[in-house]
Amino acid sequence: MSYYGSSSSGGRSSRRVDYGRTYVVRPKGRHLATFVWLHGLGDNGASWSQLLDSLPLPNIKWICPTAASRPVAAFGGFPCTAWFDVEDTSIDGRDDIEGLDASAAHIANLLSSEPSDVKLGIGGFSMGAAVALHSAACYAQGKFTSGIPYPITLNAVISLSGWLPCSRTLRSKMESSHIAIRRAASLPILLGHGRVDEVVVYRNGERSAEILRNSGFSFLTFKPYNGLGHYTIPEEMDDLCKWLSSSLGLSRSR
Repeated sequence: MSYYGSSSSGGRSSRRVDYGRTYVVRPKGRHLATFVWLHGLGDNGASWSQLLDSLPLPNIKWICPTAASRPVAAFGGFPCTAWFDVEDTSIDGRDDIEGLDASAAHIANLLSSEPSDVKLGIGGFSMGAAVALHSAACYAQGKFTSGIPYPITLNAVISLSGWLPCSRTLRSKMESSHIAIRRAASLPILLGHGRVDEVVVYRNGERSAEILRNSGFSFLTFKPYNGLGHYTIPEEMDDLCKWLSSSLGLSRSR
């Protein structure tokens, strides 16, 4: 495992964002896919990189960046690592579109230098999952919310204990483009959510899946977990491994 630092000024903002360390888990077998994995609010890339390193997915390279520290409205303006500003961790909250676009651009930039024959994906937990789903919408539409072209092709997206940002406008934006609908229908998406999540309430995950499906993302799997709060468990990680191997065709390779 290795790490490096980075900065970016993606999206429509020209303000430089100084990200924390990016941790990289190298594939133990033939490199067939690269996934960026995004941590939750106040966390960093290190903890998730250790968990991902332990998974039986030898053909995946994991890139685990650390968000920049910024004032967060949900904490009364107290600064912590966050992919965007958030007041309310729900599908009905105010969307920090500039922050979402900037993080999605940073992630696309991390993936843009991967080999052309490698499949690309984005996943995350909680707030990181929200950015992963925002990236899925940007990919389908071919552009960020700002109108800047989305530069990479996504092959899989994972959201654990997350929510869909910009949900109120997604369906109308998707319906205006045949290309967007076609991209959405061919993008595998996995959503996992605990039924007793006290931070991002379960109904947010359920509604996110409904809105994504109604917007054309038909290649979607939603998995509920009884008794699960705002964290992950081995059962969910096992399901993630099986889903990824199947969706990316990794089970046939070592």
